[in-house]
Amino acid sequence: MREREVYSGIRVPPPIIVRIDGRKFEKVLEKFEKPYDEGFARCMANASELFLKKSGFNPEFAYTFSGEISIFFRTLPFDGRGGKLDSVIPSFFSSVLTKMMDFEEPISFDSRIIPICTEDLIPYLAERQNEAWRNHLNSYAFYTLLEEGLSRREASKKLEGMKSEDIHEMLFRRGINLNSTPSWQRRGILIAKEIYEKEGFDPKMKKRVIAQRIKIVQIWELPLFKSDEGRELIDRILTYSKS
Repeated sequence: MREREVYSGIRVPPPIIVRIDGRKFEKVLEKFEKPYDEGFARCMANASELFLKKSGFNPEFAYTFSGEISIFFRTLPFDGRGGKLDSVIPSFFSSVLTKMMDFEEPISFDSRIIPICTEDLIPYLAERQNEAWRNHLNSYAFYTLLEEGLSRREASKKLEGMKSEDIHEMLFRRGINLNSTPSWQRRGILIAKEIYEKEGFDPKMKKRVIAQRIKIVQIWELPLFKSDEGRELIDRILTYSKS
């Protein structure tokens, strides 16, 4: 019945982004610190680092905030078969995070493939970073209202239709300056390759030499991707990946 596998041959050309998002993570993370839990954020970053190191997929970088991860590829495994990418990648993260966080309940991610050209990479990252900010704004507001005694329904109703500047002002009046919160909460975390120099000994030349190596780093203090500094960061990372 292999002829019924009508979608298995669908292939996607690189470059692409694969974005995975935790399914029903609100319930999974009920017992974690609110509005943000650094331990969970660290596990998301560590899982992304492990994917860059151990998956065999050779992505260029990963960007994560909250319960989502975007992974950028310029070369693809499985000859670009979309079904394989959309199944293996989220299953990798589901198993890694279950082990890292010692979850008692099963977790899962959904996955989507986003065709992209290099010129659209910064706009995509800026869009997701804007979503990280909106998530940051609404999370602080929602849990602040819960602490004041409102029910989840009442808090959601109060925030419904409020402009971001009004939410910001509401929190500021309560002593919460969102511009002073940790950068990773506002802008997310980037996991990427970085070149470093290492001293070694060349037995043929019989002298010490300086060699360039690549390591995986986690960047928790990100600039805005749409800024000059953000663009330079991504350009530098893509240059590392070609090395």
